[in-house]
Amino acid sequence: MNKFKYYLKEIIKSVLIITIVLNAYSYYQAQDLNNEKLPLSNISLNNKPIMIHFWATWCPVCKIEAPNIQRVSKDYNVLTIASQSGSDEKIKEYLKTNNVDFKVINDYDNSYAKQFNITVFPTTLIYDKDKNLVSSEVGYTSTFGLYLRMWWANL
Repeated sequence: MNKFKYYLKEIIKSVLIITIVLNAYSYYQAQDLNNEKLPLSNISLNNKPIMIHFWATWCPVCKIEAPNIQRVSKDYNVLTIASQSGSDEKIKEYLKTNNVDFKVINDYDNSYAKQFNITVFPTTLIYDKDKNLVSSEVGYTSTFGLYLRMWWANL
């Protein structure tokens, strides 16, 4: 029983340390993002927040996170931008293979990524109804984390 408690404490400590390190890394990476008002003037928010999610078909973390984005897209305004991902057909095949159907813009020339200063994938930006950036996350985000951020943006 003592060994079990010891290993449980070690696992909890390790998870906490990894979480802190990953959040610090995400914060560091997010420093270069465009944190001005939502630069896409052609997007109508209808008085609701929006999540802009940058991803790529070649990104393994993006593939793992895709179901989280899919789930949130069913309840909130979500727009994803596939950067450096090839043709529209390649992106459609990726969506089909991974059983997701969220809205996607093909950023074939990387212009959207440049506009937002995105250099790491995945990157998630959340804007409130007034197009103010309220949250940014570089790297993997859990479904719970995405829902929490969208809820916060909706206040």
